Amino acid sequence: MESRIAILLLGPLLPIIIGLAVRRPRVSEYLNLVASLIVLGAALPLPFMIDAPQEFLHSYLLLDSLGAWVVMCVAIVYALSSIYAIGYMRHDEAGEQRLPAFYALQAGFALSMLFAPLVNSIGVYWIAIELTTLVSTFLVGFEQTPESMEAAWKYIIVVSAGISLALLGTALLYWGGSFVLGETYSLTWQSLTQVAPKMPPVLLKLGFLLTLIGYGTKVGLAPMHTWLPDAHSEGPAPVSAMLSGALLNTAMLGIVRFLAATDAAGQGLLPRTALIVLGVLSLLVGALFIVRQHQIKRLMAYSSIEHMGVLALGFGFGGPLGVAGALYHMLNHSLCKPLLFFGAGNAMHRYHSKHIDDLREVLSVFPVSGWVWLCGAVAITGAPPFGLFLSEITILRAGWASPNLWAAIVMLILLVVIFIAFLNHFRAMYLGGRLAKPVAAEPSGTAWRVWPMALALAPLLILGVWWPTAWMSLFQRIAAALGGGP
Repeated sequence: MESRIAILLLGPLLPIIIGLAVRRPRVSEYLNLVASLIVLGAALPLPFMIDAPQEFLHSYLLLDSLGAWVVMCVAIVYALSSIYAIGYMRHDEAGEQRLPAFYALQAGFALSMLFAPLVNSIGVYWIAIELTTLVSTFLVGFEQTPESMEAAWKYIIVVSAGISLALLGTALLYWGGSFVLGETYSLTWQSLTQVAPKMPPVLLKLGFLLTLIGYGTKVGLAPMHTWLPDAHSEGPAPVSAMLSGALLNTAMLGIVRFLAATDAAGQGLLPRTALIVLGVLSLLVGALFIVRQHQIKRLMAYSSIEHMGVLALGFGFGGPLGVAGALYHMLNHSLCKPLLFFGAGNAMHRYHSKHIDDLREVLSVFPVSGWVWLCGAVAITGAPPFGLFLSEITILRAGWASPNLWAAIVMLILLVVIFIAFLNHFRAMYLGGRLAKPVAAEPSGTAWRVWPMALALAPLLILGVWWPTAWMSLFQRIAAALGGGP
């Protein structure tokens, strides 16, 4: 386990240190690709190798099944984005010499997201989440257009303000624990769960609500979502994929761990209700903006808000079904959303436009990747036979059996609305009329931009028709650790 953790945390340093020292674009992109594949190899089996939580580096690092699952999702998105970035980032010859900086930032972003789920100290976890913000801000504004710079500033200001509330909530929880453990102690995830039943309930609930708002801002839960559409739509496509498919999961992890502490104290009713309300509101905001959306990457961004709402509902409903559905959905979303952003990046390169009205006759322009992109669009709406259908059905089953039946009913209605609206945009792009002007010639490096889409689609299809038996026992262990019971 120590060697795997070392690989996860030291692998991304290759493109950062060597890439910046050599300053050669091709060396940097291949170093980043090798690093991402090494990280992926170390992370894929990790969740299934853990029987009980383990601590490392004098208890500064914690490796448990939940954190390992998030690490696996991050590693998958990092690898897919690193493959796609080689074909995507080469198109701008004027910025060729800036590529070493881009790949160093991409690797640093991945490193911060791999580090956060492994952190044992709650205070250091807050630092790790803030570090993801600082690194990714430079990636959001990397293209240095007025729109991307505005999005980067909006991102760092809104998210940092939200994270400040999470810090205040953490301080309140530490204060509550001091009534039991004394003025000075180490506030780890385990100690928080153990001390929560003896903590003043007012401090526990208020601390959770503040951390929910703070980390919920990072997750993109409505109404704290205002940074997300701009940041996801203005950053380069590989960055958008990492923001949506990986970053949001790392912040959701913190909310889930804090929720487990309130459950341990028998004070979970208010926290779960608050999380469910934010989940429903996120679905509603996502549905309304998807219906009236005119820009392709913003369409994907509001889809991310919708799916974070689905995750919030899954963890909010709780129990074995709710946790299993949420974890399964986390993986499926981490596979599907990069596919969609990659397709959007390909379209923007060829059509030189972000507007859906300008994207027409997609299958004639993209004979191969157009079909893969369309399958990804069907998958992200939760339609069979893809994995997101199975995960959303599981979450709906959990809601149907919970006291919050109303939320499950609203979720079902909004998912139907989103299905119709999202695919209606793709109907317009594929069948909605003839091209108004000729498209640009196919740029070089097509395989680099098509293969990661196919690599993401294949497991989505497999996971839609086959739920591995071993995964259910893993989800049950995680649910039991979170207080959901076996």
